[in-house]
Amino acid sequence: MENNPKIATDPTCPPLRDFLEIPYERLQELNLASKQARLDRVPAHKVREQRLKYLRDEKRIKAVTVCFSDLEGRFHMLDYDKGFLLRRGDDNLTFDGSSIRGFSRQQESDLRLGLDWPSFYWLPADVFGPGKVLVFGEVLSRDGTPYPGDMRSTLRRYADALCRKDGISCHAANEIEGFVFLGENAERHYHERGKFEFISTGGYYHSLPNAPLRRFIDGSAEVQRAMGFGNEKDHPEVAPSQFEMNYEHTEVTVAADQIQLYKLLCRQVAHNQGMTASFLPKPVAGVNGSGMHTNVSLARKGRNLFHDAKGEAGLSTLAHSFIQRVLSSANDLCLVFNSSVNAYRRLDPHYEAPNKINVSAIDRGAMIRIPLANKSSARIEFRAVSPDANPYLMFYALLRTGLEGPLEGADDGKRPRTRFLPDNIHDALRHFKSSPWAAELLGEELRGRYAEIKQAAADRCPKALGSLVKVSEIQFHHEVTNQYLWNMF
Repeated sequence: MENNPKIATDPTCPPLRDFLEIPYERLQELNLASKQARLDRVPAHKVREQRLKYLRDEKRIKAVTVCFSDLEGRFHMLDYDKGFLLRRGDDNLTFDGSSIRGFSRQQESDLRLGLDWPSFYWLPADVFGPGKVLVFGEVLSRDGTPYPGDMRSTLRRYADALCRKDGISCHAANEIEGFVFLGENAERHYHERGKFEFISTGGYYHSLPNAPLRRFIDGSAEVQRAMGFGNEKDHPEVAPSQFEMNYEHTEVTVAADQIQLYKLLCRQVAHNQGMTASFLPKPVAGVNGSGMHTNVSLARKGRNLFHDAKGEAGLSTLAHSFIQRVLSSANDLCLVFNSSVNAYRRLDPHYEAPNKINVSAIDRGAMIRIPLANKSSARIEFRAVSPDANPYLMFYALLRTGLEGPLEGADDGKRPRTRFLPDNIHDALRHFKSSPWAAELLGEELRGRYAEIKQAAADRCPKALGSLVKVSEIQFHHEVTNQYLWNMF
């Protein structure tokens, strides 16, 4: 039957679709309230009841976006029809784990998804589409137990155990740098163009109010704000077309979730503007790379356990012990903090590279810095983390190493020699695969699986990279989603 133009333009006819679209200011209120419930540790079953009731009552929602991360930190999303989810329940969601690199083998492919209802987000409709809400999932084995390869579940359970046992809350904030390049999917087309095209060459803090880089930053910051990040500041960074958007510290699992959402929304906002947001650590030779400086502190009943006004640099004995344990395992865990071939280009001392295995209040070449702070803001800044690291694995390794990791022997009185992090992924792999602490941290099987997929990426790239950025290190970067290319091998 042909369309009837009279019906289509009749003002008395309701629109064909009436999906949920919430103004940004109201989104911010809803997401901040949801985030506070997580921080207050409202029991998950109570939150689940509230969210399911909301989904039943709100007729304008069509789908629930469920997201999870694989072992490398690659972000995956799938939409469940709201009606299906309410009819079938949220305890029997399955997916093919053998299609996820680093997850299950083909003969044991079926995995389950459990919904972490406290991690519920209302979404800006102009970025994510109307009628959708988002919730983080946790990967489960066939028998319903936590899947070892899901580092989000591992991190959350570790942080929860610290809170239950010792009353310790783990806080974190990240300073995530990235680049914006001209054109959509610039990374996937790198093999055709052989270069990235800057949208700005202004540099640190320099951008006209309505220039492309500033429009991208403003648009992304608006989405962050609406999703309850608690924005602090945003600005162009040192390198051409580089940006950074800072937001407040929060509980560590929330912080890791926000890293994944930050990169997702930046990519989508850039895509909407005909550009590409890239979190390659060093996409262009000759300019500064991108880092993900990670600030960490511990608290108990509101008191910052890393602060001691009489301690060295204003830090407590616990904080200094935390630092020394991480430094002791720095080489062993470098592959966790710098997980790609390209990440080792960033560890270049000519560009403020944090490649020294030491701690300093002023030296930005140190992998750990002690920022100037007071009793509420005292923290440790880990600078040798690249923005493509799996945030859940990174935080888990950092926290558990700082609290439980091995300590080097006592000071023998000799002048300490300067030690450096590996400058290539092959050395980092060697340290990681031979480390007893990495085996204890992850278990032998998971350590082997992680090393295997990193070795596969390394083998597809030249061992001696030189100064020119090679096509293969871009094309086989784990965040450049190109399943077709991987399957050609």
